Amino acid sequence: MRRRRLQAGSETTDIDLTPMLDVVFIMLIFFIVTTSFVKESGVEIERPESSAASPRPDAQVMVAITAEGAVWVDGQPVDIHRVGSEVAELVSDEGGVVLQADRSSTTGLLVEVMDRIRDAGVDKVAVAATRGSG
Repeated sequence: MRRRRLQAGSETTDIDLTPMLDVVFIMLIFFIVTTSFVKESGVEIERPESSAASPRPDAQVMVAITAEGAVWVDGQPVDIHRVGSEVAELVSDEGGVVLQADRSSTTGLLVEVMDRIRDAGVDKVAVAATRGSG
């Protein structure tokens, strides 16, 4: 009888890691899904410098104006006459629009794009700049 107890007590028990791995994978999926990714306009823009530049976390749509005068909305080229309707479809009530105008682009084109976006009903419009030393 004593031998049976020793044999039964000497058995090693393994820890089952399957539930822990399931939890780790679920947490990984959760963090991947909830991560906010930085949106880029889709084209290379040389932003002007400003000492008063501040970050805009509510930027939902990026609009870029290249040095050649082309307008891009979230990585897609858009005609200047349709930029307001394109942006209005993409932006929600809480979100905003950030205009990234190249340093070499004309101010007139920037103002025209901004006016078309505001005419489409989007009120939160900001112009992107690189924070400089002033």
